[in-house]
Amino acid sequence: MRELIELQKKLLPDVLEIMQQRYAILRSIDLLQPIGRRGLAENTNITERSVRSEVDFFQKQDLIQITAKGMFITEEGKVILEKLASFMSEIMGLRVLEQQLQDKLSVRSAIVVPGNSDSHEWVKQEMGKASVAFLKTIIGDNNTIAVTGGTTMAAAARMMTALTNQGDPLFVPARGGIGEKVENQANTIASEMARKANGDYRLLYVPDPLSESAYQSIIQEPSVNETLQQIKSATIAMHGVGDALTMAQRRKTTDAIIQKLKDNYAVSEAFGYYFDGEGNVVHKVRTVGIQLEDLERMPYVITIAGGKSKARAIASYFKQGKSDLLITDEAAAEQILKGN
Repeated sequence: MRELIELQKKLLPDVLEIMQQRYAILRSIDLLQPIGRRGLAENTNITERSVRSEVDFFQKQDLIQITAKGMFITEEGKVILEKLASFMSEIMGLRVLEQQLQDKLSVRSAIVVPGNSDSHEWVKQEMGKASVAFLKTIIGDNNTIAVTGGTTMAAAARMMTALTNQGDPLFVPARGGIGEKVENQANTIASEMARKANGDYRLLYVPDPLSESAYQSIIQEPSVNETLQQIKSATIAMHGVGDALTMAQRRKTTDAIIQKLKDNYAVSEAFGYYFDGEGNVVHKVRTVGIQLEDLERMPYVITIAGGKSKARAIASYFKQGKSDLLITDEAAAEQILKGN
C-alpha cells in the first residue's frame, strides 16, 4: 500500500488532497452530528464555501442526510469511513508516527489519530472511538474494566458502543473522585460506558485525596472494600495522563505540595502519582483505587492522552508507568518525537 500511495502522490497529488479533505469533513459530520455548515467549517478549518460544495457532493452520493437539526451521516457514509480509515492513516503518515512512538516510548502498540485535541474537541472523540475499537478486539467473558476520570476519558465514554454478546463487562472507577465536574468523574464515566456497552458497573463514593487515617478507616467499610477488590482484580485499565501542576491545582493541593512538585520538576500525573521528566515518582497522593503495582498484573493497560500541551507529560509517564497501548493524537505524537 505504501508504494501505491507514493505513486499516487507523484501522479495524482490533487486527488489525494481532495480525498483527505472529504474524509476529514465526513469524519467530522460523523463525530459531531447533527451539525450545520458553519459549525462544520469551524471544526475543520475549511472555508464555508468549500464546505457547502462538499456537502452538496456528499448529499448527492447519499453519504449524508440534511435535516432541520443539521447534517447526519448515513449508513453508507459510515461504511465508507470504516473502509477508508486504514488507507487514510497511511496517506497522512500516521502509521509511520505510530511505529516511531512504539520505538521511542517502548510501548507494545500505538494508535495516532489526526489533529490536536488542544484545539478541537472532536479529536478527543476520535481517540475515544479508537479505544472502543480496540476494546472490541480484546473483550471476552467476565472482563472488569477500570476507568479513570478526565475530559479525554469522558469523550471515550461518549463514543462507547455495545462491546460483546458474551457475558456482561463490568466497569468500575479506577479511583475516588477529585471534586471536578460530575461528567468528568470516574464514577460517571464508568456508569455511562456500562450503559452503552450493555454491561454492568460499580461505583466508588470516596473522596480523593485522603489522609492516612481516613484511608485506613474508609477501606474497612464493607461496601468500599468489596468495590475496591473488584477494582484491584480488573483485567483492563483505561486511563489518561495529566499535566502535573494542572492536576495538582484541580485537586486543590496545598501550596507546600505544589512547591514540592515544582522543586522536583514534576511533569506528569496518573493514578495519583506525580512523575518527573525521567519517570521518577516525586510525590504520591493517598487514594483508594488502582496503584502502579496493580498495573503490572493486568493483561491490558490502555493509555489515552493527546494534545501538543501534554506531550512532555505522556513521555514522562511512559518512562515509568506500565501500558500496552497508547492512543494519542498527531500533535502530541509529533511533539513527543521532537523530544520537547
